[in-house]
Amino acid sequence: MQLKAENVFKPGAFPEYTYVSRNYENTGISYELRLKQALRTAGCLTSIIGPSKMGKTILCEQVIGLDNIVEISGADFNENVDFWATIAAKVGLPYMGEITTERSATEGNNKESDSKSEKYVLSKDKVIQYYIENEKVLVIDDFHYASPEMQMKMAQQLKDAIRRELKVVVVSLPHRADDAIRQNADLSGRLSLINIETWKEEDLKKIALKGFDKLNIKIENSIAEKLAVECLTSPQLMQYICLSICTLLEDEEKQEINDDILQRAYKFTTMNFNYADVVSVMSKGPNPRGQQRKHYQTIDGKELDLYGLIVESLAKNPPLMEIDFDTFYNRIIQLIKTTDTKLDKQTVKNHLNSLQGILEGKEEIYRAIEWKDGTIYVLDPLFLFYLRWGRMNG
Repeated sequence: MQLKAENVFKPGAFPEYTYVSRNYENTGISYELRLKQALRTAGCLTSIIGPSKMGKTILCEQVIGLDNIVEISGADFNENVDFWATIAAKVGLPYMGEITTERSATEGNNKESDSKSEKYVLSKDKVIQYYIENEKVLVIDDFHYASPEMQMKMAQQLKDAIRRELKVVVVSLPHRADDAIRQNADLSGRLSLINIETWKEEDLKKIALKGFDKLNIKIENSIAEKLAVECLTSPQLMQYICLSICTLLEDEEKQEINDDILQRAYKFTTMNFNYADVVSVMSKGPNPRGQQRKHYQTIDGKELDLYGLIVESLAKNPPLMEIDFDTFYNRIIQLIKTTDTKLDKQTVKNHLNSLQGILEGKEEIYRAIEWKDGTIYVLDPLFLFYLRWGRMNG
């Protein structure tokens, strides 16, 4: 049976035909084997940390299996949420309820009946028992989405739960406060730590090569290499781009993947991503409150203030997910055509601090970058990809 492109390249689901196994920290041991080992260690909580869109959840699905994994997001927990009620609901357990018992008696022609209602709350022991008996593994994805206070509460609940041998995996981003788990004294000695490294280009290439081979579409090694660079260390983004290539090839009834198809596939892919507001917020910066900002002429004829220059510098070649300040400062200087006033480094740092403050105060999608310890981290590869290709659609 001829496979369809959407069966092979799956950006948002488990990629059965294009799954690529990687080795853990140059040990020769695969991430899959490392996670299996962690899950077999009774009384331990597994903490997986790695950048966004790196396949952390897919790794869990591969090892645990779709029938046994119970995924929940840190965003599901706010201050008013009962931790165990949420965990129970995920597997369809009625955590709270009411049982009504009715009694009736008949005497002659008279019938009397009464009813008694009792409320109950399922104990957390029962929830844990259900998970263990049914071989369920709780995976708390995006743990950092929960508030710091809620993270601490969850950590306390999880400490007792893993002691009772509930299997739990907590998934989070680096550069975020994961102190509630990794630096929690109560969990010391009870953690299996797995750090997910960014994908190397040779592994990303395998996704494209395996997938197009399954579809009997020829792809040159040089083209696969270009794809591996442009997908910004993200296997999910590679799946998106490859699916876009297939859609364009089918529409034009072509079989050859060339540079022209690549460029169009990049732009086509960005139609899936909604980062226009994020780019707008970053480019505008804080409210100038009536003060006139200094504008700079760029080498491509634009007139931008420093916030606009910061955004443009992020989009420059080569695409980088981490940029140290000096490299970033030089990118900005190279963008400016000529300037009488020397742009000093501290001014750029001040603007980055302001931008960081704006993004931290908004919804999660806006926190696409982080300025921390002299380095700019791009937290979302899809955002950087949009920055490089999406703005050309308009």
